[in-house]
Amino acid sequence: MNDKLHATPSPAPIALRIPERILTTYLQPAMHSLLNIRQEAGLTLPAARPGQPYSLYIHIPFCETLCPYCSFNRFSYREKLASGYFKDLRTELDLVHDLGYRFDTVYIGGGTPTILIDELAALIDLVKSRFGVREVSCETNPNHLVPGIIDRLVGRVDRLSVGVQSFTPGILKAVHRLEKFGSPEQILERIAYAAPLFPTFNVDMIFNFPGQTEVMVRQDIETINRSAANQVTFYPLMVSRSVERSIGAMGKYNPMTELPLYQIIQRELSGAFEPQSVWTFTRQQHQLIDEYIASHEEYLGVGSGSFSYLGGSLFVNTFSLSAYHEALSNQRIPLTGTRRFSSGEQMRYRFLMQFFDGQLDRDRFIQNFGVSPEKGLWLEMLFMKVFGAIHQNNEGNYVLNPEKQYLIVVMMREFFNSVNQLRDQARLSLSPVERELCQVDI
Repeated sequence: MNDKLHATPSPAPIALRIPERILTTYLQPAMHSLLNIRQEAGLTLPAARPGQPYSLYIHIPFCETLCPYCSFNRFSYREKLASGYFKDLRTELDLVHDLGYRFDTVYIGGGTPTILIDELAALIDLVKSRFGVREVSCETNPNHLVPGIIDRLVGRVDRLSVGVQSFTPGILKAVHRLEKFGSPEQILERIAYAAPLFPTFNVDMIFNFPGQTEVMVRQDIETINRSAANQVTFYPLMVSRSVERSIGAMGKYNPMTELPLYQIIQRELSGAFEPQSVWTFTRQQHQLIDEYIASHEEYLGVGSGSFSYLGGSLFVNTFSLSAYHEALSNQRIPLTGTRRFSSGEQMRYRFLMQFFDGQLDRDRFIQNFGVSPEKGLWLEMLFMKVFGAIHQNNEGNYVLNPEKQYLIVVMMREFFNSVNQLRDQARLSLSPVERELCQVDI
């Protein structure tokens, strides 16, 4: 069992309500301030620092179907546009290589990265040969779990993650996925075919959709338990303004149902799966997970709408496909904005990401920031101790208590909600044609 996270929490919804409300009230403005990106012309990325490990993220923003709950940078698939985009990606990677960056892992997300499988296979081969990448994670959709696509990924991809979101037909229909991606039975058959071909095969799920009941979540868990997948990630629904509008037909989003649903997931997955982060569960430990921002202190993103966190600064690539192409045609990295984190903000960011992974490394914290977490983040540490969320292990590191893991889910939810708000703002600069392609009413 993972020594950082445990599988069986104590059912304590009432005890968690007060700290959850405090956190949500505090974090909403704090995260908005943290991600207040300054638009700036002529930006460039810093050169790589010798000895610093980095992770690479590649964004492929094209989908056959645009799901209403998704706030990522994504556009309706057009083959000519997507083919040109892959060419631009290779140019951006050349510029990144010239800055001295090398990576041990790459995460390819979207969108739907497998939308042009030949282009994707060539891209994976490129990053492995040029950057020394050893581990590849990639997203896909259920309709792409077929031989013509899977054959090109076997041997190239170490972790394949398929977006299922729910096995409830009514929810799949409401989010426009039932007709395109198949019934729950069809999805299970495709998982049974593809899962044994990859070291890690993850199923992405979402909980707390409007109208989603405890019975539905239990049925989802039962289905996952008997599936061939060896990993599952259960995300809480992330709600930006645009997402809340687009899912309105499903009913009103209710944040108060999130906690009991999460506790059901924790309890009822515990027989077949063990936790690897606060929302990723695995049948076998030490697998890759999707949160590259937690597994690496610094990461670099390429592609339209990607983010990089380097040397204490956040960098954002343009969300506009035309601006992305224009910048790379002129041999410029397509940055549109940046945010320099203060020392305190860097410490809070580390606090969040390490506890998401289950444990705050105290010695590493002191080495990086020259101060202990008890002094540098006295209020945050006091909060976690008062509500019994953490304890120190034999090495002196701070470990999450299993029955209070939900507090980190709240923190991560508010962080990603703020990222989604940032994405909504970034889309304001899109041209009318691009706005139509992404089908988002800002």
